[in-house]
Amino acid sequence: MEKGLLTFFCGKMGAGKSTRAGELAEKANAVLLSEDEWLQSLYPQKIDSLESYVRYSSFLKLPMKKLVQSILSAGTDVVMDFPANTISQRAWFREIISESESPHRLIYIDLPDEVCLEQIKKRCLEQPHRSATDTQDMFAQVTKYFVEPGSEEGFNIARVTKTY
Repeated sequence: MEKGLLTFFCGKMGAGKSTRAGELAEKANAVLLSEDEWLQSLYPQKIDSLESYVRYSSFLKLPMKKLVQSILSAGTDVVMDFPANTISQRAWFREIISESESPHRLIYIDLPDEVCLEQIKKRCLEQPHRSATDTQDMFAQVTKYFVEPGSEEGFNIARVTKTY
């Protein structure tokens, strides 16, 4: 049986990863898995800092990995709206890919900080519940850890340099 395609995203906070993930999943009739939605459902009002995000997101890794591998093995495409913004985050995706022997695509949304910050402001107006964590300060904290994906990591990278 042919394996499903795993698509995942890299890009700074506010780059449009979630927007593109949703649109791509709908267009490709793929399963969309959103870290933000899982965290909000399982741990409502628990994520109020970078530290709490790191803590609670780590709880999702093992069950999500098994779920994704199962879906891919069934031949269904998966779009993961989970960040691949650091080498360690991408190593987790590498495990999913290599263990399931599935094809993949890493979409790197490479936008300037100013564009990302503008999109964060817009998002806070549209989704006021995110205004506590989607701030310029949080952007600065998270961006300190951002590492652009490189060819040496062995991913099939599609680089996007435009907003909609």
